[in-house]
Amino acid sequence: MHSPITDSPTKAASRGWSWFKAVGIALAAVAWAVGAHIVSAQDRPSDWGAALAVAPVVTAVALALWSVPVGWLGATGALAAVGLLVMSWPWLSARVALLFFFEQIGVYLLLAVVFGRTMLGPQESLVTQMARRVHGGVLTPRQQVYTRRVTLAWTLFFCTLALGSAILFLLAPRVVWSTFANLLGGPLIGLMFIGEFAWRRFALAGEERSSIADAIRAWKAYNAGKAP
Repeated sequence: MHSPITDSPTKAASRGWSWFKAVGIALAAVAWAVGAHIVSAQDRPSDWGAALAVAPVVTAVALALWSVPVGWLGATGALAAVGLLVMSWPWLSARVALLFFFEQIGVYLLLAVVFGRTMLGPQESLVTQMARRVHGGVLTPRQQVYTRRVTLAWTLFFCTLALGSAILFLLAPRVVWSTFANLLGGPLIGLMFIGEFAWRRFALAGEERSSIADAIRAWKAYNAGKAP
């Protein structure tokens, strides 16, 4: 009589570490959003607020410079970036809310471009490409039409978030804009994701179904395939 097959300690540890990282990233994102809301809603000069606002950009630039194959070029770029940051700090710390506004608008528009550009030309839409990864490269005509429409829906969704944030930033009290931009942006994206998943079960009734976990793995695989 054979004992049931169980995961090896290595696999169990790897899965546990993955969950630990996911929870850590989620908690860090929530903490960043709450901090961003606090300093943005106050709408007054703040060195701490400016540091929080530029942290994602500084991290991205640092990672980019670290990957430069020529060491002296990366070091020169780092020194130039630090010098520019120091010189512009008085201006940055006096416009914290504006920093968060441009940063978040930039993210929404970038995501809209990531989805929307795949709607142009002969290539398949982004969601269609990810669906092919989930379904082993084979999609029915209904699935192809549906995934293309979902790609368009995500494009319009991110454009709407960007437009809504811009309107509130220009016309509403700063605390109202900050609540929408910093506290509601993430939950709205999550609701869009869950809503699309629920609608898919109705729109593609009778078709082979995929889970939310499958969608996340497909997104990761797509990004890995696009990485240089």
